[in-house]
Amino acid sequence: MPLYAAYASNMDPTQMRQRAPHSPMASTGWLCGWRITFAGDDLGWEGSLATVTEDRDDPDAQVFVVIYDVPDEDEANLDRWEGTELGVHRKIRARVDTADGPQLVWLYVVDGYEGGLPSARYIGVISDAAEVAGAPSDYIQRLRLHEARNVGPGPDEPMDNQG
Repeated sequence: MPLYAAYASNMDPTQMRQRAPHSPMASTGWLCGWRITFAGDDLGWEGSLATVTEDRDDPDAQVFVVIYDVPDEDEANLDRWEGTELGVHRKIRARVDTADGPQLVWLYVVDGYEGGLPSARYIGVISDAAEVAGAPSDYIQRLRLHEARNVGPGPDEPMDNQG
């Protein structure tokens, strides 16, 4: 079965069971020499979407990932969720370091420019998913502290419940 590496909200096994019910969690690992970043602006989640990119300037850069065994039927479901047919994400292959050695995996990256800010809500979802998946606390803390845009009314503005 092909191995898929999740680095954002799909790190949460409960979410993955909904999107890819035949895809068990296989392990966790690190995408070494890469960094998590955000790309596109307003593609979803009220801001930029998580993606990964190689980081040739920082030899210590790494991204925590959860690896799932994904059969063809679930891969097609994930492709729809990730918007590959719409050109939002594209799939790439990379090597992930795991406790059992390097694994060749596929993952989704945003097919857009790097930049923009994710929403605070999205940062919270990714951080929570990393925590549930067992990421180290310092990694989770760095995620939680990532710059984000606040979405919704300010503290002195009433909620608009008309829509």
